Amino acid sequence: MADQPLTHNQGPTPPERKNLQRAAADENTASFSRDGETVNLKRNPPARQGGTPAANAAQSATPAANPPARPTQPAAATPAAPVHAQRTQVHAQPVAAAVPSQPQTGLAAQIEELPEPGSFELALNILLKQSPAWLASLVVHAVVLVLLALVVIKIEQDSKPQLVAEAIDLSENPLQDLKDVQFDRIEPVDMAESLQSVQAITPVEALVDEQALSQVIDTAMASQSVELQQLSDMMANPTDLLTEIGTFAGNAISGRGDAKAKKALLAQYGGNEASEKAVAMALEWLARHQLPDGSWSFDHRQASHPNGLNPGELVNARNAATGMALLPFLGAGMTHKQGKYKQTVYKGLYFLCSQMQSNGGLNHDGGRMYGHGICAIALCEAYAMTQDRTLRPYAERSLQFIVAAQDRQGGGWRYTPGQAGDTSVVGWQLMALKSGHMGYLKVPPQVIGGVNNFLNTVQADGGASYGYLEPARRRGTTAIGLLCRMYLGWKQDNPALEKGAEFLSEWGPDKNDMYYNYYATQVLHHYEGDLWFKWNSVMRDYLVDTQVKDGHEKGSWYFDGGHGSSLGGRLYNTALAAMTLEVYYRHLPIYSKQSAREFDY
Repeated sequence: MADQPLTHNQGPTPPERKNLQRAAADENTASFSRDGETVNLKRNPPARQGGTPAANAAQSATPAANPPARPTQPAAATPAAPVHAQRTQVHAQPVAAAVPSQPQTGLAAQIEELPEPGSFELALNILLKQSPAWLASLVVHAVVLVLLALVVIKIEQDSKPQLVAEAIDLSENPLQDLKDVQFDRIEPVDMAESLQSVQAITPVEALVDEQALSQVIDTAMASQSVELQQLSDMMANPTDLLTEIGTFAGNAISGRGDAKAKKALLAQYGGNEASEKAVAMALEWLARHQLPDGSWSFDHRQASHPNGLNPGELVNARNAATGMALLPFLGAGMTHKQGKYKQTVYKGLYFLCSQMQSNGGLNHDGGRMYGHGICAIALCEAYAMTQDRTLRPYAERSLQFIVAAQDRQGGGWRYTPGQAGDTSVVGWQLMALKSGHMGYLKVPPQVIGGVNNFLNTVQADGGASYGYLEPARRRGTTAIGLLCRMYLGWKQDNPALEKGAEFLSEWGPDKNDMYYNYYATQVLHHYEGDLWFKWNSVMRDYLVDTQVKDGHEKGSWYFDGGHGSSLGGRLYNTALAAMTLEVYYRHLPIYSKQSAREFDY
């Protein structure tokens, strides 16, 4: 049957269908009305059939039982003209007459399902039908790529650690929580008042053998998180601190471990066989009084020697006593890696590392900042001498604690962190910073500048002498102040240094005050010349003669009445006397030929 315009509904009207009528205007126009609204549909000329209109009309007459393969309607699909009455274009197809009593098909079915005019569904449907396939594919792939990019970015943000650095407010720093113990009379070497005893840790022999230092230190490090910023991640310039003594060259502590160099330095600066024998006897006495956990006590009777003479009053300052006892071993070239007493040194270092707090402090057991400075010197010297990487974090943290504890206004240190300084405590802290510098651990320039400022406030005689808390000419503090100035860059021909050295030479060694003797010996050794040899001949022979030669105290010294003698007792005096006799090689002279360079600030 030829394709004819639809003029009326064919077949019974379904119950759910609304009142829909079709009317034929011409062979290319179809009209319908719904709910009183009339819409005219105008077909476009057949463009896709590839033939004449007559051929297309004949093709549309094919029975519904054999529809064309592509369209879903019985007749071939032909693009429709734009819909009038403000409708978007709809494609109308010729539809054959439906069989009576059957549901509408073809165009009639499409018309029945059309949404309301102006609806979003109609616009979307037309857009999708008219859009090319490549555009849809492009949109889909773009959306997928955007989603994948968002997923990757989120993963990276979630997995990236966040580091937060903030300035330390000293007013809120936990260091300020430490108690400042008051003394009736403050002496320059008054380290602390006795507190409760430190609990003994498990003896090191039960944990490790002599050769396992690195493993043990690694274990201790694992339990203490290093939160503070490192002072230096790189080695200093290899030419730093180089010096030359005659035909011997090396860094400032190279004279300790090399037998040939030590022998040459002893001969050049006035040491002899008797002085070296006295050092050996002192080290033996110190080794005998080490406690099972690797520490020492100023009350040396605790080391299974209840009848020991002249015990110190600082019974519980175990960290300070351990650091003080280690220094003579290190000064003689004994480390945990080499030497007769490497096991002794190893256990002492292990004890200090195990006692260090998370903030790097070693001042919590009664030794206070005095004790911390002494311990820091021991750790930094051990690291500088061995370059044992397992010791570096402990040496660095000990210096970081010193930096944090400095008085920000005056530039000094005293008994507790942040307290206005005194010359005696400043001396120990600066020696620790210098020891770290020798191990190529960098020190903040502002810290050194603060030390200079403090010394300016206590100097007298134009810098030739120094007081404790204010300008004065006191022997012990003058020796400390001059040594600090040497390490901070004063030249040998500085008039104040020359005058200060003359003061020390005139005063000469003291028969009771080993604290003064220890610092003055270092100043004049660095200064060299006639003043040094005059001092050395008296100091060396006096110590050799006064050392105990037999009995339980063989190898030790005790001088009553000197600064710190009663507090530190025999162990304190023995350590200072031994280091005084090691002065020939313990530190190479600053001003000799190619000088050991001072702090480069």
